[in-house]
Amino acid sequence: MLKKIQRAFALSEQGAKDLIKGSVACVFRDLALMFPVGLMYYLIRDLLTGTAPNGMFYVIGILVCLALIFVTTYFQYNATFLATYKESGVRRISLAEKLRKIPLSFFGKKDLADLTSTIMADCAVLETSFSHYIPVLFGSIVSTVVVAFSLFAFDWRMALASLWVIPISLLIVIFSIRVQDALSRKQLDAKMACADGIQECLESVRDLKSNNAEQNYLKGLDKKIKAVEKRAIVSELGTAVFVVSGQLILKVGIATVALTGSVLLINGTLDVMTFFLFLLVASRLYDPFQAALQNFAAVIATRMHVARMNEILDHPVQSGSSEFDPDGCDIVFDHVAFAYNGEEDVLKDVSFTAKQGEVTALVGPSGGGKTTVSRLAARFWDISQGKITLGGKDISQVDPETLLSMYSIVFQDVTLFNNTVMENIRIGRRDATDEEVIAAAKAARCEDFVAQMVNGYQTMIGENGTALSGGERQRISIARALLKDAPIVLLDEATASLDVENETLIQSAISELVKNKTVLVIAHRMRTVAGADQIVVLSDGTVAEHGTPAELMKTKGIFHHMVELQTKHA
Repeated sequence: MLKKIQRAFALSEQGAKDLIKGSVACVFRDLALMFPVGLMYYLIRDLLTGTAPNGMFYVIGILVCLALIFVTTYFQYNATFLATYKESGVRRISLAEKLRKIPLSFFGKKDLADLTSTIMADCAVLETSFSHYIPVLFGSIVSTVVVAFSLFAFDWRMALASLWVIPISLLIVIFSIRVQDALSRKQLDAKMACADGIQECLESVRDLKSNNAEQNYLKGLDKKIKAVEKRAIVSELGTAVFVVSGQLILKVGIATVALTGSVLLINGTLDVMTFFLFLLVASRLYDPFQAALQNFAAVIATRMHVARMNEILDHPVQSGSSEFDPDGCDIVFDHVAFAYNGEEDVLKDVSFTAKQGEVTALVGPSGGGKTTVSRLAARFWDISQGKITLGGKDISQVDPETLLSMYSIVFQDVTLFNNTVMENIRIGRRDATDEEVIAAAKAARCEDFVAQMVNGYQTMIGENGTALSGGERQRISIARALLKDAPIVLLDEATASLDVENETLIQSAISELVKNKTVLVIAHRMRTVAGADQIVVLSDGTVAEHGTPAELMKTKGIFHHMVELQTKHA
């Protein structure tokens, strides 16, 4: 049962247990609210029969009712609201942890706004449902069933007159599931399109301004915002049609109780007190059940958000042994094939060996698969066919985090954090001392621009290094790699953002970095790979050429053609 609840509402095991506790607490609270009705029944009975009311009995009864309502409300609050806030935090952390272990191929199908919405907005919806809707709904249903059986004990005819509207009202809302699912999906799509548009606008505002495209873009964004508003209205209206219809049916129940009771009273088959009792119960029974119908519709609407969270939670993770003892650091691609999302092949039958102590350069036309090869070597994705080994060990059997401890990586697109220069470099090795960080920064030629900053290495550099130039950001990335000092180095256009003077300086730093290590270099500038030990030319996802720079120049193939083109335009 716990597993089913976890699956249905994207909860942890403790969250599912708390949901059950909250529902039980709501049942007792709803039943406690029925006690004043019983007390009133006895008071009216005493007055109508001429019996002098026992004042002490009713005073004690009132105090007992207040105590019961207070205690059950207290436990309900703790079992729903407080437990919900804990579960919301647990769920956000578990989603983030799962994303950390999911292969990067998953992120190719998702954008940042979508994932952010799942962790923040969808979890917020779950928080509201868990605290306001689901326990209250279950509590209303169970307490209504208990009261229904009690009513049958008094008079089955009046019980039927009171209760027939409840299943019909529920069925009306149940029939809305498909409609609500469709409306929720369209509303969510509109929200995602709007969020993507806003994020894209913020990220590309410089390009929009420079091309005088702001007005046109904002017009499109305005349409997306209005679409969200329209979908919200349509969704609310679609839900209201069913909920209000169900609530109207409930109102008919009071009329049927009155009519049935009147007929039975006239016929002499029902006493006045029983009639009065059913009128009291009907007035108390239908009001909370109207809210239950709204809660039921809200629970239906959460299904889309739960499905989005389960999509992440159910996604297979990359796993492997945390113990890794390779025999050297040779990287071997053995007939490797790879396809994004299982569709068209990006790599086909790729085989080569990147030897320890050598620089292996990956070159070739754009789209040939160079970056993909480097990502596969670090197990950012898992291959479709073949095998990749590091030191003779199949990397698919190694835990990704353990494997990445062997790599220093410098990406073409540098990611920096809104922190100090010191801490951005220290990401390379968290236990590094300030002196070690500064030494790595000097080796990466960061000293010149850091010295000009107001607070030196303690200067905040803004989100993704907005206060730095492209070349400065790249040098911080190289400093990280120098600090990590891993046995394998992946360089993806590491000097692409540098001018000729700085490139020369950085190349000398990289020369120190790559000594006695396995190095994979991706480059479009042929002068960058001129000193490589071997060249692997990738074209259309296959190894088109393979050899030393001198050997490939003699074959006059793709590599020779690329060198000649860049020489002519130099």
